[in-house]
Amino acid sequence: MWNHGNVEPIAKERDRLLQRSARVIGLGSTIVALNCFSVPGVLPWTSYLATLPLFALLFFSLVRIGIDQSLLWVLLGLASGLAILVVSLVPNGDRNNGALASAMVPLTAGLASFAIVLMNTIGRQTVLLAGLASSLVLVEIAAPGTRGMSEQGVTVLVGWIIASLLGYWLSASVPRAARRIFSIGRAHRAERQASETEAQRRQGARLLHDTVLATLTLLAHSGLGVTASALRHQAGDDARLLRQLRLGASPVPQSSGVYNLEQVEESILGTTLESVKQRFGRMGLEVSWHGTGQVLLPSDVLDAFLLALAECLENVRRHAGVTDAHVTITDDDTTVRAMVTDAGVGFDLKDIDAARLGFKDSVVGRLKEVGGNARLFSSPGAGTTVVLEVPK
Repeated sequence: MWNHGNVEPIAKERDRLLQRSARVIGLGSTIVALNCFSVPGVLPWTSYLATLPLFALLFFSLVRIGIDQSLLWVLLGLASGLAILVVSLVPNGDRNNGALASAMVPLTAGLASFAIVLMNTIGRQTVLLAGLASSLVLVEIAAPGTRGMSEQGVTVLVGWIIASLLGYWLSASVPRAARRIFSIGRAHRAERQASETEAQRRQGARLLHDTVLATLTLLAHSGLGVTASALRHQAGDDARLLRQLRLGASPVPQSSGVYNLEQVEESILGTTLESVKQRFGRMGLEVSWHGTGQVLLPSDVLDAFLLALAECLENVRRHAGVTDAHVTITDDDTTVRAMVTDAGVGFDLKDIDAARLGFKDSVVGRLKEVGGNARLFSSPGAGTTVVLEVPK
């Protein structure tokens, strides 16, 4: 979904692009204008010297606009640029100085660069129109007398229009391009997830075919040709395999019907928690782990602990209305605790039907069988927290 979290960084990059474009175009045009004004005969020396501080102020405003598009720098730049035009016109008010009018054109191009950052709001667009009208009038005053608008005036008008269109195009096209990129990325993620799901389905089918279904086939034929002890041993291997799959593990086949399974009395909690995290990640629930990384637990206690934890995460995935959950693991000398929290819809504990056995049996009952306990905290709109405890 395209939301505020996606828009904000794109908007910042768009604004940065607009600011830098205005600065580059403005500085380039202003440098050309200064060179034109410096040509002998365009301006009297007194007028030329009077424009130099104003050129410096315009340069400063353009540099600042590349960093911060505050309206203050826009107004300062336009004011200094228009002041240059006014100062240059004072000794040349007879409309016959074609060289001066031509020198004014690149200067107005520098002023037009501010239009790139003036397309966002109505207030800024008003400043844009005022800058366009003022620069156009001043250039027309200096231009040689003609019927209608002079060539210099047409050039100034076209320059402002191009700068305005550039600003509008950048403002509109960058977010649109970002949305398309996001849509392509989302489609790619969906396709990849579908491919991974299909690969897992095929692997699961092969796994069951090589193990559980083979054992059931032998049982259906009364174990013909196989001793009872061999059947018990194979069924035990299948049970351990199913346990690992239920906890989110992915056993690697060594050969047809043989998988890498080891019977252990104690397991490291941290390594199996990662399997649970990956399992729910594949189902769309992002689980963040906090606290203790490695804790040793007896095999039966670990089974109960992880299965209860997985049941709590499944409840988050199905009922909380969120896509992320947090699991905090802590331990002391006697107890290992897991706190599962989500920021979902929550519920009123009084509304739970006592006849429902999901949490009672799958979580509380499973932990009590190994000497553990579970506590549930929730309220409507405030999320849910479950605390699981098992002995070491």
